[in-house]
Amino acid sequence: MTHAFGLDFGTTNSALARSDGSTTELARWPSDSGPTQTFRSVLFFDPDDTDSLGRVVPHSGPAGIARYHERMGEGRLMQSIKSHLASRGLVGTTIYGRQVKLEDLIARIVLDLRAGAEATFGRIDGPVVVGRPVRYVGSKGVDDDDFAVERMRKALAIAGFDDVRFAFEPVAAASHYEQRLDHDEVLLVGDFGGGTADFCLMFAGPTARDGRERILGAAGVGIAGDSFDGKIIRNLVGPALGRGTTYRTMFGKDLKVPDWWYSALEHWHRLSMLATPKTLRAMEQLAHSAQDPAQLRGLVHIVRDNLGFALARAVEATKIGLSGADEAPFVFEEDPVFLNDLLSRDHFESWIDKELRQIATCVDGLLTDVGIETGDVDRVFLTGGSSQVPAVHRLFVDRFGADKVHGGEHLTSVANGLAVLAANEHLQT
Repeated sequence: MTHAFGLDFGTTNSALARSDGSTTELARWPSDSGPTQTFRSVLFFDPDDTDSLGRVVPHSGPAGIARYHERMGEGRLMQSIKSHLASRGLVGTTIYGRQVKLEDLIARIVLDLRAGAEATFGRIDGPVVVGRPVRYVGSKGVDDDDFAVERMRKALAIAGFDDVRFAFEPVAAASHYEQRLDHDEVLLVGDFGGGTADFCLMFAGPTARDGRERILGAAGVGIAGDSFDGKIIRNLVGPALGRGTTYRTMFGKDLKVPDWWYSALEHWHRLSMLATPKTLRAMEQLAHSAQDPAQLRGLVHIVRDNLGFALARAVEATKIGLSGADEAPFVFEEDPVFLNDLLSRDHFESWIDKELRQIATCVDGLLTDVGIETGDVDRVFLTGGSSQVPAVHRLFVDRFGADKVHGGEHLTSVANGLAVLAANEHLQT
């Protein structure tokens, strides 16, 4: 039987699905907690694990996380790599003395993802439709988005995917959603990933699939889960690690601890900027004369011991907790750092108010551009992890009404939809 495939390479999680034109199936990978349908988009470099040429061997996905925990953070973990794609200034990075291009880092993740998926599917040799955001993180326009797509295309080619086409991620989510429809709708899809929030307004349903121009418009903004996490770092974690405090110079003058350290801490893909010997030395020196030395030493410990992923998990747990309760604990305990606090949903929502307004402006602008009123939208389908943030959900309920707003399959709907698109294009022609 012939199959087509959909690959959702995400900022936080990735997934791969196949379709035979009538059904779709998600790949599974082994993990410490059992088979999983999502492949964490991370790379871990263990300095003690080298190949015959002395190069450090990377581990990705569930295996990378398992090795990271096994080594208790000793090594280098990279996450949110997709967020660098539109950055022309970032060609690559140095990994234990070896310069590695960004495309090669992404290719390593995709290679491992593919190898694991082939354990489920057998050889993957059909056409592949790959997801892309409407607007990449850091993009200033179409040229930057095109640049990011071409970098991704090069990475996919290195991983052995030559027959690829790109599709907007919210369009893919819509294609998955409409499989259940027995009537036509004007559908607004919102896909909230780790790095971007993307929207598509389109006709969906049995008749819409028959050939008329379906997509009315698409829009996106480089704001989503990582941005929300960053606000927890800025307002809750940063102050506990010395943000906003001072240190005393040898001349007796009090100066503010560099704020850019904490700005880098807010963005997972920039965290490696802090792990340079020069920056670590500066942190350690300032800790001796800091207003609160223990706080600065806590920051040094997190950066030096590569605890960014552990911190990310703690922040994520708090954010998820706030989706179901008015308060949620924040707990991060990595001796000698012990952070324990209680965060209210009201505080969290006040911190992300600017981001929520930017998302709202993006949605309102899309409707205006295509000449559609909110009352003309029949259904709103929200997917992606951050769509479950109550303030995000409420933003759409306030505009369209609770009866129109639906969601589901938050981490896999895009991959399923990409496989549907691939099957429709390649298997039914």
